Amino acid sequence: MSPERDAAARMFGLEGRVAIVTGASSGLGAAVARALASLGARVAVVARRRDKLAELAERIDGFAVACDLSDLDRVGSVVPAVVEGLGPPEILVNAAGTMFTTERAESEPLDAVRRTTDLNLLAPFLLAQAVFPHMRAVGRGVIINVSSISGRVGIPGIPQASYAASKAGLSGLSAELAVQWAKHSIRVNTVAPGFFRSEITGPLYESERAAEYLRRNTPLPKEGTADDIVGAILWLAGDAGSYVTGQTVVVDGGWTAR
Repeated sequence: MSPERDAAARMFGLEGRVAIVTGASSGLGAAVARALASLGARVAVVARRRDKLAELAERIDGFAVACDLSDLDRVGSVVPAVVEGLGPPEILVNAAGTMFTTERAESEPLDAVRRTTDLNLLAPFLLAQAVFPHMRAVGRGVIINVSSISGRVGIPGIPQASYAASKAGLSGLSAELAVQWAKHSIRVNTVAPGFFRSEITGPLYESERAAEYLRRNTPLPKEGTADDIVGAILWLAGDAGSYVTGQTVVVDGGWTAR
């Protein structure tokens, strides 16, 4: 291998590092888990669906932790299980998140607001708190919170007030944790994807009218995929992103640049 290729491999290599990826039973979380494992990380995958987790864990030689992260009383069991199964985590990717209501803001049920905030914002915060002592002990760590462009701009025609609030909160959380924990060489960033096919957005792509709306409002002439988001996460996870912290990286095909 040439010196240049060797340097590039070191910048993105994650050999032996223990990583936790939430929301890993499908979509972006599963894609992130596969990518981290391909770069040498030992990956713990976390989600509700135990059957899908087990299949993924076997495929990537990882470790499955079944947990409903919307139940905050259960979140505290995740990191101890990972430490016992793989070792102290150095990477945390909070990819779990969803909408629990599509009602307009004035009609959003309080229960749905709370469930959305619990899963999308409070669970990532609790997991960050749980990995902190392990990252501090090894002298380095990376936390990546997966947000959304909904946390930066309103999306006409798609009511999502509590979802947007929870995702905007991740950017604020990342910035604050980045400053507090920088002295321990723990980097905390947010990746904010635009529209791409997922379980949440599937109905949009199945409607020709909605799909045309997405194409018309996305400057780049391509449909976003989970792999487009994975690239940004890999950059932040490895040494290539070693001087980046407290930032929200938007990956949206130019949607928010219009």
